[in-house]
Amino acid sequence: MRYKLLGRSGLRVSELCLGTMTFGETWGWGASKAESKKMFDLFTKAGGNFIDTSINYTDGTSEEFLGDFLKTNRDYFVVATKYTLTKPDNTDPNGGGGKTGRAGACADARGGTVQAGRGRSGDGVIRGGARGGDHG
Repeated sequence: MRYKLLGRSGLRVSELCLGTMTFGETWGWGASKAESKKMFDLFTKAGGNFIDTSINYTDGTSEEFLGDFLKTNRDYFVVATKYTLTKPDNTDPNGGGGKTGRAGACADARGGTVQAGRGRSGDGVIRGGARGGDHG
């Protein structure tokens, strides 16, 4: 696997990004947790460390699965998520978007973290990865 710098962040991300929109069967299609884990493991074994998810993918199941999968080596991964998306049936005009206090997110430029108050990935923190050692 080859890696690229992610903007000016200093983070190295794999050239391939694992999309997790199909992690979970909540929508009547997609991959079971066991099948999702197989995909995650194959991607990781190939050297992948860049993952895309969203709180809206399979109604949050994708983030729940991902949180479980990342527990053993969290700092290796860079997770891209869309915390500002809103659901189509949401009638609150301020229910989505990156508004301070509403989305519950604040960036910490020093640590490369986003505190996500409503995240489903376990600890509620989305951390920039690939910090320890040289991964590419």
